[in-house]
Parts: sequence; structure tokens; C-alpha cells
Amino acid sequence: MKPIHPLPRRVRGFTLIELMIVVAIVAILASVAYPSYQSYVQKTRRAAAAGCMMELAQWMERNYTTCLRYDMTGANCGTAVTTAQLPALSCRTDLGTTYTLQFAPGFPTTTAFTLEAIPGAAQAGDTRCGTLRLDQTGGKTVSGAGGRAACW
Repeated sequence: MKPIHPLPRRVRGFTLIELMIVVAIVAILASVAYPSYQSYVQKTRRAAAAGCMMELAQWMERNYTTCLRYDMTGANCGTAVTTAQLPALSCRTDLGTTYTLQFAPGFPTTTAFTLEAIPGAAQAGDTRCGTLRLDQTGGKTVSGAGGRAACW
């Protein structure tokens, strides 16, 4: 004998409403996570630039022990030190699209140098710290309002 009312079939899958709720939740999470991720990427690049500047400063100090001045290098200390004379470190190549590592205008002099890492391209949004500077005394400064402690 056949039943009078057939049992309802089980419905499988998601309704459009359920799918839209999931999409909305994912969008909210992404809107919070992406800016945070970008901030961490900027901090990582900044730390890499600071480390590279420390390496360049060490090179300058080694050069000073040979020539007894910061503005000359090479055999018999006969070559003027310019940004082009700085060693081709792998960190300079790696940071090539995000930072320009160079001497500050007017440097090096006989007794002083100031290196600077100027943010560019992908790092240009780092307005908190801006340009990082390192001098022969180990003094660290920034052009942004973030302060030395937060940026170095």
C-alpha cells in the first residue's frame, strides 16, 4: 500500500541568503586583515633598510680606518666616496624598488657621513617614518612623525 503523503525529500546545499552572509563575513574580515598585513610588510621593509644602512656604515668605518677620512677610498685613498662607491650589497639589490640608499646631501665629508634610506614605490606609503638617516656617531633620525624609537 502506498503512503498517502510522501515524505519530503531532503534538501541539500546552501540558500542564497546563507551564501550572502558568508560573503559578507569574509569581506569584513578581509577589510580588517589587509591593512594590518600591509602595515607588517612596511615594518619588515623598514627593518631591512635599517639593517642595510648599518652594513653600509660599517663599511664606511672600515674605510675610515684605512684612509683616516670618510670622503676618500681606494688605492692610496685617491677616489672620492660617492653613493656609487658604496659596496653592492645584496640588501641594496633586494631593497632597490622600495628604498634608495644613498648619502645625504653634502656628505660624506672628511670627518662625517650621513646615510639615508629614502622610501619609494611600494614603501612610499610609509609616512609614519619617512626617510631613515644614520650618521658616523650611530645617530639615527627619521623625517616622519613616528619618532626614532618607533622607526628604528
